[in-house]
Amino acid sequence: MLPAEVERRRFTVEEYHRMGETGLLGEDDRVELIDGEVVQMSAISWRHANCVNDLNMLLTRFAEDRYVVSVQNPLTISEYGEPQPDLVLLRNRPVGRLPGPEDVALLIEVSDTTLSYDRNVKLPRYAAAGVAELWICDLEGRKITAYSQPSPDGYAVSREHGPGQRIRSESVEDLSVAVDEVLG
Repeated sequence: MLPAEVERRRFTVEEYHRMGETGLLGEDDRVELIDGEVVQMSAISWRHANCVNDLNMLLTRFAEDRYVVSVQNPLTISEYGEPQPDLVLLRNRPVGRLPGPEDVALLIEVSDTTLSYDRNVKLPRYAAAGVAELWICDLEGRKITAYSQPSPDGYAVSREHGPGQRIRSESVEDLSVAVDEVLG
């Protein structure tokens, strides 16, 4: 019989990396570290893949030599957190480490079946870490919500954009994208 309350063992980012180095986690495992727990990521649907590819093309054209576009790569946000956002527009390429919140100009999560998880689990952690701006592309709802002005309590500002509209970044000067180009 298990006790009514059990203590969970949280893994640090360093321990998480060692799991990969020793083969406990394989390079093909679709996992991320959230609050010290290794979390299985959802399978990528064709809609999700198409949206990420379209965003990658749009951001790469915009970025030129000013930014680095990072696609589905880890971002260290705390001692116990290393999610893998869909796209990140980095101010620079960190040397000798993975990017952190201070390197992020814009972070984008694409939600096909994961909207609740992205909003209720990942969004507050990005805000607490100080990620300046986050866009969540809701493929089912056909809208993009932009979040800015992060604090430990969440984002102070959120703005919804639908078909026929343009979304303008609050943190990246001159970045403006047609919602239809992103959502298809």
